[in-house]
Amino acid sequence: MKFKTLIAGALLASSWTGAAQAESDPQYLSDWWHQSVNVVGSYHTRFGPQFNNDVYLEYEAFTKKDWFDFYGYLDLTNFFGVGNSNANGVFDHGSPMFMEIEPRFSIDKLTGTSLAFGPFKEWYFANNYIYDMGRNSDNRQNTWYMGLGTDIDTHSDVGLSLNVYAKYQWENYGAANENSWDGYRFKVKYFVPITDLWGGKLSYIGFTNFDWGSDLRDKSDRSRTSNSVASSHILSLNYDHWHVSTVARYFHNGGQWADGQELNFGRGPFEVKSTGWGYYLVVGYNF
Repeated sequence: MKFKTLIAGALLASSWTGAAQAESDPQYLSDWWHQSVNVVGSYHTRFGPQFNNDVYLEYEAFTKKDWFDFYGYLDLTNFFGVGNSNANGVFDHGSPMFMEIEPRFSIDKLTGTSLAFGPFKEWYFANNYIYDMGRNSDNRQNTWYMGLGTDIDTHSDVGLSLNVYAKYQWENYGAANENSWDGYRFKVKYFVPITDLWGGKLSYIGFTNFDWGSDLRDKSDRSRTSNSVASSHILSLNYDHWHVSTVARYFHNGGQWADGQELNFGRGPFEVKSTGWGYYLVVGYNF
């Protein structure tokens, strides 16, 4: 979706903990392909130069099997017709679909060699691919991050993974860095089980992207930046089939838009507010 909730990628753990930690023996369609359908409400997300609010439908899936580690989601934006003028989606001439996938391929298992040392348990060829279908090329994003990932041994129930990527940028809503290698991303994910609560499992999940080294500011005007940060903080309550999550996400120059600049897209001038907090509420069913 254009300028919408990439935060959903962080919600991997909200369905994962429900399946992995459940004390009962729930029945799912697959014992290795874990999936859920979610309703997501977002408020004041800052992936673009203006605030965005939306309520949408999401399909989410993940697996970790042998050499293959996968997380992905597909969003039908503004599915319920609740949002603001920046939240056009599948039914109102906006983007029909937004998708993000994060496949990782274990180098250790594919080569039959343990590359573990120190706190590094396993190494991966890591990818993060983002696609916003858009209605035309000026409203479309097509981005591939590729690089190296690892899982960290924390000697506890805390899960920690790190990935570093180079970025190839195809379409980017008409921005000046299209069709080029353009910058880098460092991604950190962590999962902290907290306690049993109301018959479910309460967890804290963190997810932060540090983007730097882009040429977008040099190729554009002062309204764009060469770096950005998006840091997500999630409390998730998980049951065998249901999960509920509240999310606070901090943006710094969200979407590589320079905070505080004045823009005018033909509807009058406005101040870019790309630094600050956005919020999400997620209710989902694992099947």
